[in-house]
Order: sequence, then C-alpha cells, then structure tokens
Amino acid sequence: MASTSQRPVQVRKKIPTRAQRVFPILGWLADYRRDTLVNDGLAGVIVAIMLVPQGMAYAFLAGLPPQMGLYAGIIPLFVYALLGSSRSLAVGPVAIASLMVGEAVSQHAVPGTELYMVTAMVLALLVGLVLLLMFILRLGSLVNFLSHSVITGFTAAAALMIAFSQLKYVFGLDFSRGHHFYETLNNLAINLADFNPVTLGIALLAGFIMWYSKKYLGAVLQKWGASALLAGSVAKAGPMFAILAGVGLVVGFDLNNQQGVKIVGEIPAGLPALSLLPFEMDWWLGLLPAALLIALVGFLESVSVGTALASKRRERIRPDKELVALGFANIGAAFGGAYPVAGGFGRSMVNDASGAQTTVASVITASGLALTVLYFTPWFYYLPKAVLGVIVIMAVLPLVDLSGIKNTWNFNRADALTLATTFAMVLIAGVEAGLLAGMLLSVALLLQRTSKPHIAVVGRVGDSEHFRNVKRFEVKTNPCCLGLRIDENLYFANTRYIEDEVMAIISEQPQLQHLVLICNGISFMDASALETLEMMVDNLRESGITLHLSDVKGPVMDQLRQTDFLHRLKPGHVYLSTHEAMRELCDL
Repeated sequence: MASTSQRPVQVRKKIPTRAQRVFPILGWLADYRRDTLVNDGLAGVIVAIMLVPQGMAYAFLAGLPPQMGLYAGIIPLFVYALLGSSRSLAVGPVAIASLMVGEAVSQHAVPGTELYMVTAMVLALLVGLVLLLMFILRLGSLVNFLSHSVITGFTAAAALMIAFSQLKYVFGLDFSRGHHFYETLNNLAINLADFNPVTLGIALLAGFIMWYSKKYLGAVLQKWGASALLAGSVAKAGPMFAILAGVGLVVGFDLNNQQGVKIVGEIPAGLPALSLLPFEMDWWLGLLPAALLIALVGFLESVSVGTALASKRRERIRPDKELVALGFANIGAAFGGAYPVAGGFGRSMVNDASGAQTTVASVITASGLALTVLYFTPWFYYLPKAVLGVIVIMAVLPLVDLSGIKNTWNFNRADALTLATTFAMVLIAGVEAGLLAGMLLSVALLLQRTSKPHIAVVGRVGDSEHFRNVKRFEVKTNPCCLGLRIDENLYFANTRYIEDEVMAIISEQPQLQHLVLICNGISFMDASALETLEMMVDNLRESGITLHLSDVKGPVMDQLRQTDFLHRLKPGHVYLSTHEAMRELCDL
C-alpha cells in the first residue's frame, strides 16, 4: 500500500479567553515552566536592586521624601503585572515624569510639607483617570501629535534641567528649588563658592563607581571566571555599590557631623497605608493640565519601550491595554502613598536583558521593594544626598541624544526648527509650556507644508509605461497633452494654491488641449477640493482644454461617485493609469 504524503502540521494559535484578555498574565501562566520562573526571578531581583536607589533618587528629584519613590515601585508594579500587555515593561518612577511632578506640585504647595506629598498623590490619581478616559474615548492617537523632533527636543532639555537641578546636592549647597532653568543656573552661580569639598568628593566617587560598573566591571568579572550572566547582573548594580560606598564613608568617618555632609535621614519603615484623598474642585482643576501632559508623555514612553521589546519576540503590545494598565497603576500609586509612574526605558531594557519572560518579574520586583520598605530602610539613614543626585544625573545624561539632534538637522530643517523650539522653550518657560509649544509648532509646520504641495509636470521615460518629473529625468512630452502629478491630499488649506499653480503652468502651454491630473498621491478630498475641481473643469473647458483624471484611488473614487462630478467631467474621462491616458489622448 502506497504511503500517504505527509502534510505540514498546522499549529493553531490559542485564542485567549475573556479573562486572559483582561488579565494577560493568566495566558502566560497557562504555559509557565520552571525555567521561566528562574528567568523572571533573576530579572525581578536585578530590577529591584536597580529600582531601590533609583526610586529614592527620582522621588528626591520630584521634591518628595525618598520613601514615596519606593512606594511607587510596589502597588503600581503589582497592578501592571495583572493588566499590562508587555512582558518586559518595568513600570515605576521615571526621571522626566518626576521633573514634571516637581514643577506642577511646587506651584500648589511648599516642598517638604504634608500638602506637597498629598498634592503629588492627587496628581497621580488624575493621571490615572486621564489615561482611563483616553481609553474610553479611544484617544490613544493623541500621542501622535508628539513628533520625534518634539520628543527629542523635550527629552534633551528635560535631561539638562534634571542634571543641573541635582548639582546643588553634588556640591553640597542649600537653596530653594527654582521653577525655571535660568533660576537654577542663577542659584548655582550665587552659591557655588560655598560648596562642600567632602560632599563633592563623595559625589565624584559615586559617579566613578557607577561609570566603572557599567563600562568595565562585567568584563573584569568574566576574566576572573564569573559567568557572563552573573557578571552582567553584578555590573547593573552600580547604583547600589555607590550607595554602599557613600553610606560606608559617612558612617566610618562621621562625615555628616564632622564635615557637614547632608544625608537622607530617617525613612519611615513599613508598607504605605491605603488612604482616601481630599477632593477640592479648584485644586484638582489646577492640576489637570499637568496631569494631561504627564499622562501623554508617560504613555508615549511606555508604549515606545514596550513596542521595541515586544518586536524582539515577534509579538505586539496592545496600546488600549496599556492605557488601562497604566491608568490603574497610577490610581494604585495615588492611594498607595506614591506619585505618577510610567514605563522606564532603562529599567525595561535591563528587565528584558536579564531574562524577564512575563510580568511575574514585576511581581518579584514589587515584592523586593516591599521587603525593602519593611526591613531595610534604616540602612539608608546615612545615605548622602549627593549620591542620589549622581544617580539621577547618570540616568538622564543618555537622554541628551546628540546624534539624533544632528541627524534631524541634516535630514529636515523644519523638524530641526521644531526640535530647537521645543528645547529652548522647555529651558525658558518650563516643561509643560515647552512641550505644548513644540506640539503646536509641529502641527503648524505640517499645515504650512501641506498647504503648498509638490506639483510635478511628468513625461514618459523612454518606451516604458513610467512617467516621471521632467526636471529629474530624460522624458518624452507632447505640447498638446500635459500630465500633472499632485503629491498631497486635497483639502481646504491647499486648494487655492493648487488652482493657482495649475493655471500658471497651463498659461505657459499655448498648444495644450488635454490636462491629465495624476491622482496617485491623493488619498482624500474635502468639499473645498471638490468645489475647486468643479470650477477647474468649467474654466478649462472655456479655454478649450479638457480635464482628465488618472490613477484615482478607490477611497477618492468612492467620494466622487457620491456626487455629480464624474458626469460634469465628461467629455473628459477617468483613466486607470497615466500610461493609458497619455496613449489614448496624445499617442505618448
């Protein structure tokens, strides 16, 4: 009996249940294995070691006590682990959001007061509500208004603001927080003569330890026989080594009393108590603009990082799920004694590189932070504030992307103008004003660019069926037949310009009998464009010129069929291709 041919086995992708769509972690746990737990456990521990110093440092940046940075890594991580669609995204306090929180909250309360902390918690609640509202209204596309040039300029300026704001701790100075970059520079210049050399020495040592750990420690450990995984994991703990060195020096030489080195002091032990937040309409409305911008920036950063990490696994994250997950994570932060959170770029990359397979890694990270606030906060009593300042500076300096700025300048000067404007406005007027200015300018430049679209006169390339711009290629043309290609959608802002340009080109063609508008670059027309085309048909006909259309896209043809334009166009025609139109009309 002849053997039957083998058919390839078709593997059907499992359709997630309703519960798994709401809680993606359930789908991952269905196929969970021991080696997956090992990978998630290692990644969770590494990120926890990284997040402890970062959390305290970012809270410090926001003008908040260090424990609030630790709290921001507990409840929000548990919530995101249940609801998030990214396997590797590490949610928690981030540098830019911390800066924006500090700027927003300082306008409503004095740093160091109870009101200041409560205001930061209310801001987290508002950020969460804004994200959930964006999900309900399907407004996730709002982040599309933050162009690459706006983001590059914004992050570079924000990174500089963050770095300079921490120099007062690096030099051991004491002056009030400035609301603008120039105020920070002025305060530094006035007080720099009073710097503390011992504090500066500790800061430089901490910076060296972090730089050496990141750059060389992994390679050194591998030379000593450590595995690549162990060496890489230890090298990521540079901030913790810097903290241990700083604490050791302060305790060993009594530097806080003998040399005036400023330390963190007592950090309350124990998990944050869940509490209700006060409601005052005017107060909440005053915080709402800042909450909207923090939500947009946090969502954009989270989705960008999550998408990049998911693409490595040939997976996709769901932006709508990210809105829900980040929304509830921020609400959890609000009621858990923390401030707004988002997905951090650096921590997420470390989480993924350390082997995180699912959000169980985030559960382990959150558990590590919970153990820290329960049992280990006394260890940080003698932590120099200068070390926290250096941790922040080292974290944000990579955000100043000089190569990205250079590439933008070389590629598109309009985008470079947007980048420069955003950068300058952030430094001059503040984070919120700078971000809004960049968004508005990018939209204005888009309107300006599309209001004067590129219009090309085309001719036939040799004996082929291709028609190209007469200014760029050697082509054949016919004085009785003119092909014009419009490389933009037609709408109210550009119809007058297009009409004027077309008439100007026609005026230079005395033998012209047929005008073919090539529409392969047009995907949309509005009512203003339709009216302009109707007027062109009549005006050209009076001049003895017939208007024809070619390469009309389906959606545009569907629009035209809903009107009487096609009947008005006759005895002109609509052609499937430019080649067909030119061959029939002028044997070209």
